[in-house]
Order: sequence, then structure tokens, then C-alpha cells
Amino acid sequence: MRLDIAYDGTNFAGWSKQPSLRTVQGELEAALAIVLQRYGPPPTLTVAGRTDAGVHALGQVAHLDLTPEQLAGLDDSHRGKGKSREDTSPPARAARLARRLNGIAGLSSDVFVTSATIAPPGFDARFSAIWRRYEYAVADTAAPRNPLLRNHTLWYPSELDVAAMDSAAKSLLGLHDFAAYCKPREGATTIRTLQEFGWARGADGVIRATVTADAFCHSMVRALVGASIAVGEGKLPVDRIVGILEAAERTSEFKVVPAKGLALVEVGYPPDAELAARAEQTRARRDAPVAGSAKAD
Repeated sequence: MRLDIAYDGTNFAGWSKQPSLRTVQGELEAALAIVLQRYGPPPTLTVAGRTDAGVHALGQVAHLDLTPEQLAGLDDSHRGKGKSREDTSPPARAARLARRLNGIAGLSSDVFVTSATIAPPGFDARFSAIWRRYEYAVADTAAPRNPLLRNHTLWYPSELDVAAMDSAAKSLLGLHDFAAYCKPREGATTIRTLQEFGWARGADGVIRATVTADAFCHSMVRALVGASIAVGEGKLPVDRIVGILEAAERTSEFKVVPAKGLALVEVGYPPDAELAARAEQTRARRDAPVAGSAKAD
């Protein structure tokens, strides 16, 4: 079953379940345990993008596997006589799961299951994905400061050159080793295909980056944004952002920006007939040995 999920990441310690910390996965799996408590061990969630602490999402995707008993347990057992016959089709049962997850007392309103649907054969939220798209919002001194969005927008104390930032961003497109823009993790590759990266000032005055890649390594988007801001402020020349990339080493020439301006907005998947093949291809690639690491992340 596929879940589409939105959340405000401000009060979460990221997506992944962690002992003694409030996480999105932890909240949702606790709710699943309540909904399915009569039907065996609750399922675990596999997610498209394991967002860090403070990162938001409008288009997160996860999947879970239900047994036939768990799926049947989503039928409404409290309908009285005289009520119309209940729809017991799989899509109706999936929709009921979303309603129950959202309606459970204690499931905070900063996470919301926007839809639950029966996933096509071969669907894997993580491995079937062909791209993830993030946005980062920055209000510089030329933009209005909206206190209602303070947890979703970086307030920057200088006016930024958006054209220079956009030019620098586009110079990074393509397949590269993004080691200079990633926080290293043991056994993880930093080679990624950056499919889209650009900056534009919206009608509200806020500057937004749109960043799309097949996948992202740890802190990659926030590092790319930080380097772009350094270009926009004139602290780095436009071409230096590529020089940093080619050096393939972390640098102190720019600061990694806070998580609060970052949101996962959409995850892309191939046509249904290609889902299983895509998942198999991605697993094979990430299990293959890479230089200097045990396997890809």
C-alpha cells in the first residue's frame, strides 16, 4: 500500500525512527499499531526520502505491506442495521486507513496522510523512485519577513543576486561526485545525477531553489543552497561553485544552511509496468561495491 504524506518537520527529529525521539516514522508506525492491533505485528514503513531533523515534506511517499487479515481489518465493523452495504474493495479499505491514521488521538496535526492507495505490483517507495524534488525558501533583505513562515523560510541578512545564484546552480547539473557538498557517511557513495537546480524570486519576494536529483546524499541540498547563497552575496565567484565540486573535498568557503527552509515537494516514479525493473536496478546499483565504500546509500 502506498501512503502520500505531508508534515511540518519543525518538531521532528527527522523521518527515521529513533529511541526516545519524536520522528515521523515513529508517529505513523505507532498509529498503525493502534489501527491494526488485533491483526498481528504492525507493518513497518519504507520511505522515498529519509528527511533530516527540521526538514518538511509536502510530497513524501512511503509503502507498507499488509497481510490479508490486516487489509480486511480495515472494514468498518460498527455499521448498524439499515445502513448501506460497506464497500470492501481494496481502494476503499486503503482510504479508510488514511482516515484512521489521521483521526487517531495523539497523532499530532503536524503530520498528515494525504492519501492511501493500493500500490501497483513491484512498487517500492524508495527503490522505484526515479527522482526526488526539494525546494528551499530564502527571504533576503529585499523580501518581506513573514513571521507565520519563520519555521519554513531562512531569513538572510543581505540582499542576494538571484541571477548569479541561478547561473552557479545550473553549472552543477549532471552526473558528478558531490563529495564536496555531502556530509560523508561510511559505506555511502556521493555520486549523484543532479537533474534540476535553479533559483527564482517569487511574486511574494521570497527566493526559492528547486533541486531535483535521482537521489541525495546527506546534507547535499542544504550544502548546495549554502554555496549558492555565498555566490549571491558575492563571497564566492560564480565559477567557484564548480571548482569546489571538482576538488571533491569539504570546504569552509560556505556554510551549510539550516533545515527549516527545506521541503520535499515531490517524488517521481516510472510507469507502473516499469516499477519492478526500476526497483531491481536501483537495488543492484546500491549494493554494488564503489570506490572507497562498501555500498551506496
